[in-house]
Amino acid sequence: MSESETRVRTILVTYFPMFIATLSLVASIYNGYLNGLFVDLIQRNVGRTEYMRTCKDVIDAYFQTKFRASVVSRNRENASAGGAAMTPEQIEAANAVAKLGALGTYLANLRDEAIRARYTELSRAVDKAVTDARQTAPAALDELFEPADRIFADLNADCVKSALDKPL
Repeated sequence: MSESETRVRTILVTYFPMFIATLSLVASIYNGYLNGLFVDLIQRNVGRTEYMRTCKDVIDAYFQTKFRASVVSRNRENASAGGAAMTPEQIEAANAVAKLGALGTYLANLRDEAIRARYTELSRAVDKAVTDARQTAPAALDELFEPADRIFADLNADCVKSALDKPL
């Protein structure tokens, strides 16, 4: 073996393992970077999924509240004199309003201040409509819920937009 072959062999034996180790280190760093991106993606997707599930619950609670208000309105003649005691329908309607408010509050906590304010407005508008349903004829109930319907439509559009946009 010549001196140049010995020298090449020495260089290869010395530097080739370092080259392999460097490649391994770079691959490991890149893998860590990809894992970080994956974890971030999963966390955002879980948040968006939770937001969408709660949007569905708010929709359900809103329409249940409207239904219960219509029952209160239809049974207004049967309500006790003076309004001291609540009828079972009024109790159910109050529970529906409370559920809507709780879900709205939860959903609002996942969003910005403007959306939080809108959910508060919705809760107050629905509470007023349900309270006033006791003295409202069934035919006038849609008019009673008109302010709440507008707010609800805006918030529902926000839910749809969030579902179609990139993760939160």
